[in-house]
Amino acid sequence: MTTEETTDLGERIADLASSAGTTIAVAESLTSGAIASALGASPQAGDWFAGGVVAYSEHVKFDVLGVTPGPVITASSAEQMAAGVGRLLSADFVAAVTGAGGPGAQEGREAGTVFLAHGRPDALQVEELHFDGDPEEVVHATVDAALDALAHDLEEARR
Repeated sequence: MTTEETTDLGERIADLASSAGTTIAVAESLTSGAIASALGASPQAGDWFAGGVVAYSEHVKFDVLGVTPGPVITASSAEQMAAGVGRLLSADFVAAVTGAGGPGAQEGREAGTVFLAHGRPDALQVEELHFDGDPEEVVHATVDAALDALAHDLEEARR
């Protein structure tokens, strides 16, 4: 996706969250706050964006977000990060990402392997994604995947 598409997703999320009166929070490892930055740059973010936790180091994942100590590039880690940030920031919808950005493998995971957890904190979906490219491209693709998932979650909640 292009930067314009990222902006469009942010605007769509802003529209959906504002009209529903819901709040969103994110927990990020791999993306280092890029998802929060995209959401924060969206219209009326102060009304619906609760905030985010950049959990780049393991101790932040474990001590702040409540992730069970162990490997962190896992589906369960992403799920626990999402539940943790939802609990911390009292958000209605959440997204969390953890992964191996590259250029090499991490924790036995190929570069470009990403786990994305999203939805309501008590009803999360977790996806394992695989992106090609250098670390910057993996981060960008991850941001867009997380924003797209949040927009989809908000649209589903309207039905």
